[in-house]
Amino acid sequence: MAELMDYLTQAVERRASDLFFVAGGSASAKVEGQIMPLDDERLLPPKTEELLRAIYGLAGRDMDGFLARGDDDFSFSVGGVARFRVNAYRQRGSMAAVVRVVAFEIPDFQALHIPSQVMDLAGLTYGMVLVSGTAGSGKSTTQACILDRINRTRNCHIITLEDPIEYLHRDRRSIVSQREIAIDTRDYLSALRSCLRQAPDVILLGEMRDHETIQTAMTAAETGHLLIATLHTRGAVNTIDRIIDSFPPAQQAQVRVQLSAVLRTVVSQQLLPDVDGEQVPAFEVMQMNSAIRSMIRDGKDHQIDNAIAAGGSEGMLTMDQSILALYQAGRITRDTALNCADNPEQLKRRMGN
Repeated sequence: MAELMDYLTQAVERRASDLFFVAGGSASAKVEGQIMPLDDERLLPPKTEELLRAIYGLAGRDMDGFLARGDDDFSFSVGGVARFRVNAYRQRGSMAAVVRVVAFEIPDFQALHIPSQVMDLAGLTYGMVLVSGTAGSGKSTTQACILDRINRTRNCHIITLEDPIEYLHRDRRSIVSQREIAIDTRDYLSALRSCLRQAPDVILLGEMRDHETIQTAMTAAETGHLLIATLHTRGAVNTIDRIIDSFPPAQQAQVRVQLSAVLRTVVSQQLLPDVDGEQVPAFEVMQMNSAIRSMIRDGKDHQIDNAIAAGGSEGMLTMDQSILALYQAGRITRDTALNCADNPEQLKRRMGN
């Protein structure tokens, strides 16, 4: 148990996202997207079984289901340390586990360099906000910071539907109900339908995976709720296209009308390696105005990028403007900027050297 606690504590102190206990290698942690060993000891099957039994002991959970099925999914908390989400499984005949670290403390948005126009979304009271980006781009952290500001500044009921829960929100001025898919509820769609009967003011939807969930989410946003949702896309235009394309062709014109009415903001982000070997986010922010509403309604999505570039006075930001600002501030190298830009040739000209 003491050895397990050491690994858990190390993971939290290093701000790791995950811990890996797999026979054949060292106990390892994923930090800033990189997997690194926590010590030099090579884990053999008896050791991984010992660690798994210690995890189950901490969770107060018996191993019967795991031993029968070969995999298991559960959570547990360690006071003063963190909450952990465990996926236990068998591989090559031995026991293994990946342990997700669920932080008790919400990160400081200023330390994460989240821009003010993203944090100001906490002031919205209705409509749909989309946070997009590829896997591991920091979407959940950005959402957590926005929710934390709502929690600290407004008196309301916040419901989150997540898979998995990545940050724990304590009640501040608001009541926060956090529901984990497959543990607290069956799936996103049934959870979303149920939550509309739970008097929410703000709904965080971890992912919109199908047109039924998207349709229900848009209806929730139409009826006076603030709905913040995630999509695994890069850029505002791709995000809008992904929503429209998830519907049958016969419904797409009506969906464009509905989406143009309920959408408030699309935030897209990616994490870039900075000059210190850590990661820094770059953002695209599309704020809805009458021109962009018309473009979405009329299927002229290809014009949206130009509207974002011209919308700086309305709080809009293109990805390349964000990347250029990071380069000019000395946060990222020229090569990183050009490799991650949407339009590297144009960015090169704007760099001027």
